[in-house]
Amino acid sequence: MEKYLVVLCFLLISLHMKALCEERQVYIVYLGEHSGNRNFEEIEEHHHSFLHSVKGSKQEAETCLIHSYKHIINGFSAFLTPEEASTVSEMDGVISVFRSQTRRLRLQTTRSWDFTNLLEANGDLSRVNGEKLLQRASYGKDVIVGVLDSGIWPESRSFNDEGMEPVPKSWKGTCQEGIAFNSSHCNRKIIGARYYLKHYEAELGPVKEKMEFRSPRDKNGHGTHTASTIGGRRVPYASSLGGFANGTASGGAPLVRLAIYKVCWQPDPLDVVVCPEGDTLAAFDDAIKDGVHVISLSIGGNTSFPYAEDGTAIGSLHALKRDIIVVCAAGNSGTTPSSVTNVAPWLISVGASSIDRIFQSTIVLGNGLIVQGRTVTPFRKTKKYPLVYAVHVEIPGKTTNLTTGWCFPGTLSKKLVKGKVVFCRVGFISQALEVRRAGGVAAIFGNPYFGKGVYEIPFLLPGTTVLQNDRATIVSYILNNENPTATLFPGRTIIGTGPAPFMAPFTALGPNGIEPNILKPDITAPGLNILAAWTEASPPTQLLQDHRVVKYNIASGTSMSCPHVSAVAALLKAIHLDWSSAAIRSSLMTTARRVNNVQIPITDAAGNIATPFHYGAGHFQPSKAADPGLVYDASYTDYLLFLCSSGTAFLDPSFKCPKHVPPPSNLNYPSLAIAKLNGTMTVSRTVTNVGTGNSTYTVSIVPPPGYTVEILPTKLYFSKIGERQSFSITVKVAASIKETKFEFGWYAWSDGAGHVVRSPIVVSAA
Repeated sequence: MEKYLVVLCFLLISLHMKALCEERQVYIVYLGEHSGNRNFEEIEEHHHSFLHSVKGSKQEAETCLIHSYKHIINGFSAFLTPEEASTVSEMDGVISVFRSQTRRLRLQTTRSWDFTNLLEANGDLSRVNGEKLLQRASYGKDVIVGVLDSGIWPESRSFNDEGMEPVPKSWKGTCQEGIAFNSSHCNRKIIGARYYLKHYEAELGPVKEKMEFRSPRDKNGHGTHTASTIGGRRVPYASSLGGFANGTASGGAPLVRLAIYKVCWQPDPLDVVVCPEGDTLAAFDDAIKDGVHVISLSIGGNTSFPYAEDGTAIGSLHALKRDIIVVCAAGNSGTTPSSVTNVAPWLISVGASSIDRIFQSTIVLGNGLIVQGRTVTPFRKTKKYPLVYAVHVEIPGKTTNLTTGWCFPGTLSKKLVKGKVVFCRVGFISQALEVRRAGGVAAIFGNPYFGKGVYEIPFLLPGTTVLQNDRATIVSYILNNENPTATLFPGRTIIGTGPAPFMAPFTALGPNGIEPNILKPDITAPGLNILAAWTEASPPTQLLQDHRVVKYNIASGTSMSCPHVSAVAALLKAIHLDWSSAAIRSSLMTTARRVNNVQIPITDAAGNIATPFHYGAGHFQPSKAADPGLVYDASYTDYLLFLCSSGTAFLDPSFKCPKHVPPPSNLNYPSLAIAKLNGTMTVSRTVTNVGTGNSTYTVSIVPPPGYTVEILPTKLYFSKIGERQSFSITVKVAASIKETKFEFGWYAWSDGAGHVVRSPIVVSAA
């Protein structure tokens, strides 16, 4: 009875809030950083005072407050009308007021780490150094990684703490209890867990118990997948449904400590997971206070926002001030220029690429022609069944010229489909369900993406996906044979394929839409068809019709590549305790590679040569990043100077911009981007020696086509570790250049003893 009274009270309070805050939206009011000795009650009262001035009563002001950020970040989130938000933005002490985005969490590892190590060794097993790196970093045992995601499934073998040392004394966090989650679920691996609901429930209503756990427990699977990719223990004989990708599952830093911050929730079946920005900023505030060393954020939207209106940018700036490394997914919008998200220069933005593993499934057509498909759907060899093209078996009037053949829900005729293999022009979960509903025995899908990147899904009926160049082959066979048939063979895991990596077809692209004079993304890492731990509360497809349960699952997205880099950042932090977050990003970027495992340039999924707008500096190489030779360091003040040049220095009102502000391209970044260059520009860079004490570095340059690049001096001399040297880079537009598109080049410093410190150059003319 008490439980129902609590629920009833909650509903009444929610209705009251909605009545008071009708037609209002959630805004974040950012006030900077806390200073002084105010207690939590005084801080909240101070936040109420801003609202009281625009509300009709103190009670309404208190009711419409959602979050009060009390630890490091000073600010609050609340229901406001646009007019009220505008009024608050003009008040003393307010830095920015912006609409809180309810970001969609889109799926933004047995083989990926082996592939990364093998790629770094150029295929030579005798030169693989991955285990040496782990030993040097003590497997990350003293580093704490905060994972902002959809929670965690603590029972997974990936999170057992057997043999681990006590929790680091620096940890100040907590293990928050909730539905199906208590303090015993935290251990020496999962050292803390919290969940955040205030913004979610204020805007979307109470969490549905059938859909979610009101606790840090993961219902969706995404958070468990990312956390285990970072710090999962080594689990032998792990595989996805049907035994695909079998091997030893492991995170990149197997002994790292995990702190879980659940900020993402699933409102309804088949709905995307939402991660309200107000809740995410609250998690940043706690994570910084709790003492994490790395924050991993596999959350992104479809667009980027100005720094002063971006909760991730604001939260990560406070983290940066304390040398906490923040690693973010670059986004999954693919193919569209400037689709990259999480573009602040003080965080690491990660694109997604493939590994050298495919899941091959053979299709034999009735005329003996063999087509190779891809599948992670477990099934036995099918009989020889009639093969039909979806275009020919649709219900009249249910499709248009634009949708015919797509197998959209409710479009296929049961009479014409029953007992047949259906070829659909594209294949996602909904297409497979439609073939199943109509009585099809199996399905062949065309790859929705151009090229060779197949986003694998374990369908609920025998099915395989063919590459786009094979779609025409199958359609032609159907059209030119009176009784076409097909036999599908079960899939199998094949490793050592090439060329790899190639860029995933969904990975978001540069240029940076907020500040094109900073290159984003920064780097790429494995993000296509990655195996990692999964929740046992949801099936691998997350469909209500799917009653299968898995312990490990295959997923794709920059959400999967982000935790790879987070893991390596944790290892680098363990090895180099005194390195700043900027130094760690620099080491990752300047040691990255631009060629694949057959020693030719990395391409996109369609086979076109990729550019820094796909992969930033290139594909990460963890062992090389531990010994980069030189690093491009940057302090909190350097980023504030950058913000001066971008017009957003007010993010820290205590900082006064100088009269003469350097251009954004002058930030001491490991890459160089200059947008709309008019004539000539000279910028400076400073490198710090972290290699050998007595060394000489010589520069080499590959200028972007249509530009000249001069670097002075051409040699840098170092006599000790920690010594800094500066140089200038002058970029000039050639007289003959006419196009204003971006062009790409490189420069690199080499000591002749194994250190090559490479930086991409990206330039466009005015």
